[in-house]
Parts: sequence; C-alpha cells; structure tokens
Amino acid sequence: MTTEHYESVIHPPAIMAELKKNKVTHVVWLPDSETNFMYQLLTTEPTIDLVPVCREGETMAIAAGLWVGGKKPVVLIQNTGIFESGDSIRGLGLDINQPLVMLIGYRGWTRHGLTSDSAARFIEHILHAWGINYYLIESDDDANRISLAIDEAYRIQKPVAVLVGTEFGA
Repeated sequence: MTTEHYESVIHPPAIMAELKKNKVTHVVWLPDSETNFMYQLLTTEPTIDLVPVCREGETMAIAAGLWVGGKKPVVLIQNTGIFESGDSIRGLGLDINQPLVMLIGYRGWTRHGLTSDSAARFIEHILHAWGINYYLIESDDDANRISLAIDEAYRIQKPVAVLVGTEFGA
C-alpha cells in the first residue's frame, strides 16, 4: 500500500511568480488576517501596485477603471466577498466584457469531506449561475492555473475565477 502525501498549502512567492509572468500591474484587494503573508510580499514588490479597498464590492469598479486605463489588474478577495460583490461582477465584469481574474479565498472548503461552511458550499454554484469559469489551486504545483485563468479571461473577455482552496503558507 502506498500513502500519498499531499501538502495543501500555497506560498505567496508561487502566486507572485504567476502574476509577474503575466505582467499583472495591480492587485485590488481587501486585506484580511488569512492573507497576511501575501500582503507582506505584495507591499515589497515594485512591479505590482497593491490597491486596498474598504469593501469587496469596490474591487470590481476599481479593477474596471484600471483595465479601461490600460492596466492589467487582478482582484483578490474571499468567497464571502464575491457574494457582496455580485452586482458589481454582473454590471462591470460580465456586462462590459472585462477580462478580469478574481483570486478567491475558498473559505470553509475542504477536500476531505463534509463542508459545513455555507460560503464554501455556495461559491461554485454562484460562479456556475453567473457563467464564470474557474480553476482551483491548493498547492504551489497548482499555481500555473493562474496563468491559465489569465489567458482564458483575455481570450473570452470575461471574468474568470481562481479558487484558492488552502491557506497561504509562510
């Protein structure tokens, strides 16, 4: 019998490498305690501007403004923030054909069984209802899916989500 070891952690440098590789100019984000490691790395990265917001619903409008201005932003928020951002996603992302990648913290999700957190249970259904394609990342080995999402968003001219199904590691 073999036992497969699966490390379910993603390190901020793996995400940063994908953002830089794809020439992302801005990360529009509501910082939180769960993503502190990512925040620390972004504040020291000279090629990507960090745009903090007060509410998740603001992220879509700010990202749309940056995109119209010729920049290449991504949004980084939690799945609960997607619920709060619904009308902005509809009106600014989907209706104006904005090629936006949303990095979404998949709060409450577990790959090992029962998911009791309603935020985790609802997010994929909501993305399906809105017709938003998504990718799941759980480890550094999955980070290249960010590039896939960015390529797809620009190819189809629509938002694409990347669900971050793990905690950030140091």
